[in-house]
Amino acid sequence: MNGLLIVNAFLKNGKFGALYDLLADAARRLEIGLSVKTNAETVSALYRGAFRPEAYDFCLFWDKDVQLAAQLEGQGLRLFNSSDAVAACDDKALTYLRLKPCGLPMPDTVIAPKTFSNVGYTDLTFAREIGAAMGYPLIVKECFGSFGMQVYWCRDEAALTERVYSLDGAPFLFQKPVLESLGRDVRVNVVGDRAVAAMLRHSESGDFRSNLTIGGSMEPHALTRAEEALAVRAVQALGLDFAGVDLLFGRDGPLLCEVNSNAHFATTLQCTGVNMAEEILRHIRSVCLV
Repeated sequence: MNGLLIVNAFLKNGKFGALYDLLADAARRLEIGLSVKTNAETVSALYRGAFRPEAYDFCLFWDKDVQLAAQLEGQGLRLFNSSDAVAACDDKALTYLRLKPCGLPMPDTVIAPKTFSNVGYTDLTFAREIGAAMGYPLIVKECFGSFGMQVYWCRDEAALTERVYSLDGAPFLFQKPVLESLGRDVRVNVVGDRAVAAMLRHSESGDFRSNLTIGGSMEPHALTRAEEALAVRAVQALGLDFAGVDLLFGRDGPLLCEVNSNAHFATTLQCTGVNMAEEILRHIRSVCLV
């Protein structure tokens, strides 16, 4: 079995390289051929007619270049994850819109009205009205962002309007914080229809965010039935083959925070001993051999 691993040409830090190495090592152990190509060289090959989809049984698409993903699907390749699923996870507003009709418990959320990057938010009346109705403190979360770096705590109206103005038109959400879960969440790694690993993440600095990239710590977590069911339902609803699902501790049970189609899993291996690269590639093999 031969597969194609698509990675981003322009993300070259050690975190991404370590993840690609884990996937390559797992492929060798499972006797799966895995050719690594960047999105940039694949775009060029497609235009020049040099891309040969028949050489691959599958494509492990480890990027958010959804336009390229759709082109590869048009070439007949089975992508893990699909272009539609990646797009739904990359945009937090779209994630919310896809999951809300499914009845999955999530924090109270409002999608900000659209503006444009060359215009920005020139009238903040909507922000003041939503802030007053939602109550303070509240969270502003950019629709496109990773590692907790585009998530902001707004303690009052002044902080909210200052933050919204500073976004320069970037799409965002208003979200009511889950006070019971401040600085704590659970990362659940789902493959297929199974939750295969979970870890509790918590802030060591008092930050309301628990992301490891900004200083959080981790420990293995034994999932409750409700947590496992919620994580798996979210992955199924979005049409994902695998994902990292972030859950919050709500007053009445777990709440869905985010779903990551390309979740980094080196820390999961370190924390739980579960090698997500092997889990993902075993799943791909089982699907492709049916």
